[in-house]
Amino acid sequence: MRRLLRLLAWLALAAALGLLTASLFLPPERVDLPPPPLTGEVERIVIEKAARRMQLYQDGEVVRSYRIALGFTPEGDKQRQGDGKTPEGEFVVDRRNQRSAFHLSVGLNYPRPADVQRAAAGGYDPGGDIFIHGQPNALPEGFKLKGDWTAGCVALTNAEMREVWAVTPIGTKVEIRP
Repeated sequence: MRRLLRLLAWLALAAALGLLTASLFLPPERVDLPPPPLTGEVERIVIEKAARRMQLYQDGEVVRSYRIALGFTPEGDKQRQGDGKTPEGEFVVDRRNQRSAFHLSVGLNYPRPADVQRAAAGGYDPGGDIFIHGQPNALPEGFKLKGDWTAGCVALTNAEMREVWAVTPIGTKVEIRP
């Protein structure tokens, strides 16, 4: 029995050394380098709901593109509180919250006057508190929720949100497309 165990140990060692040696002759795998850090401020953010993509613009050029999560029923424009839709149209960043229930957040000026008038005419609440934010604070760093899960906001990873936070001042234009 001891001979068999000793033989198996030697075979395992030989296999490990063989794999190590073989790996020296395999071509290395290419990995993408992280993009250079953004500097300055962004002038515009474009969110494409159907593509689940958010792009940051500086000097008319896209400088960053992120995969995003949206409201839990993302198709269509936000109509009322609780519908789970992310609004569409032209907005402006009008507030920043570093003590958000989510990892950092920049707020959009929704509802706009037309949204308020439409809701008043229909007798319902248009909703509000639409933000671009990171993951829930209760979620450990490095994790993200899958799918569309917000109540109408736009969600990024925490690392991405830190980057957005650093370059997005109040007054930044935000376009949300269908």
